[in-house]
Amino acid sequence: MANETTLTLVGNLTADPELRFTPAGAALCKFTVASTPRAYDKGTGEWKDGEALFMNCSAWREMAENIAESLVKGSRVVVTGRLKLNRWKTPEGENRQAFQLDVEEVGPSLRYATAQVNKLTRTGGGAPAAPSGEANPWETNGGDEPPF
Repeated sequence: MANETTLTLVGNLTADPELRFTPAGAALCKFTVASTPRAYDKGTGEWKDGEALFMNCSAWREMAENIAESLVKGSRVVVTGRLKLNRWKTPEGENRQAFQLDVEEVGPSLRYATAQVNKLTRTGGGAPAAPSGEANPWETNGGDEPPF
């Protein structure tokens, strides 16, 4: 959609991602990312932590399941998504609001870690089938190396 606020956030998961399923069977994963800015204090010669930002994030469907299987509390991640403001009333009648990030992409931060990426094979509705007689360019050759 036009004029949406997109945000990229780097930080650590505050807890294991929580995976739920809607009554229709769609997966929903919720997690919180803590991002703490750091600044060098020339006077003391030390790094100082700033005020932490805690961002609630939600992802849907296959990405939700992949997040729940791949990430754990403390994982350093890079998350991109659409910033959304939720408003509600408490049972006591108080107005509340909170920001949430609707996740479009998420991955591990490789600044202080390494990762092994495993491409999933789709069983329908994924990559289009190759025309008859042609090889599928997304298939691996014997599983040893990607086709590119």
